[in-house]
Amino acid sequence: MIRYHPIESGVKWDSSLAELRTFDWQSGIAEWDAPGEKPVIVAVQFRGQIIARILDDFALSTETNPENWEGLEKDHFAYWVEGDAFHENQSPTWLEVEGPTKHYRFLTGNGCLDVIAACPPAFSINPT
Repeated sequence: MIRYHPIESGVKWDSSLAELRTFDWQSGIAEWDAPGEKPVIVAVQFRGQIIARILDDFALSTETNPENWEGLEKDHFAYWVEGDAFHENQSPTWLEVEGPTKHYRFLTGNGCLDVIAACPPAFSINPT
């Protein structure tokens, strides 16, 4: 069972319409275009060492059985995740050195950003 725990990002949007616009490995910052009456850019920053992957949502649905997912909320995009193989299959040495770590997942209509980090993400909302 994969459990999703929603994280408050500070923005209400139809996340299925959002687009990942950038991910900077050096700074640990990802940015999404948030559509709406007043479009904004939602930035998420991770401090410290991270492991990250970006993939299409179709790949995610074939990696595990969506029937075994619990806790997803409509139009929500930021979660910390328990029980997913992405976190469990990382280097035990890296996890021990960095630990304790959590698996964070950001879902939109066409993609997914997974991040494993010891520090929680920081959110900022900026006008376009």
